[in-house]
Amino acid sequence: MSKLRDSEDQQGIHSIGRFMLFGMWIGLLGLLTLFFYNWQQKEFNPNQAIKSQLNIRGQTEVVLVANRHKQYITNGFINGVAVVFLVDTGANDISIPAHIAKKIGLKRGLRVQYETANGLAYGYQTRLDSVKVGDIEINNIRGSINPNVEFDEVLLGMTFLKHVELSHKNNTLTLRY
Repeated sequence: MSKLRDSEDQQGIHSIGRFMLFGMWIGLLGLLTLFFYNWQQKEFNPNQAIKSQLNIRGQTEVVLVANRHKQYITNGFINGVAVVFLVDTGANDISIPAHIAKKIGLKRGLRVQYETANGLAYGYQTRLDSVKVGDIEINNIRGSINPNVEFDEVLLGMTFLKHVELSHKNNTLTLRY
């Protein structure tokens, strides 16, 4: 009887051991997935934690670093809602994809036509109470709602950028306000 019980105990220990080994591999794969996801996000948007500073002239400065595609992507806010901006000096307005505009609660205004690199596109004018990048905040500026795109970045165009001084050097873009 005791040999039978010892055999059952060993089988139970083997089952627990296999279960723990399986759990360890699942946990390790989960940690690796999380690590590579975070690494990929930092590669895409190296400006996730923006630091602002005052220069000697009393201006607020925000320094952005280009990603590996030479794009300036950064976190920011529209009307207090967190968004991801792609700095685009070729865009007249702050162009907000329709699904993001809905999340922010923006109202569609006048339908307008835009000339883009891909041809003519239609959007809707809107008014933004505030747009913030780092400690630079511009209030009551024009934006546009773009129903033609599915990406998750807001184009930070000239309606914001015309209020700041831009300085480009190496792989950094400094915004001064």
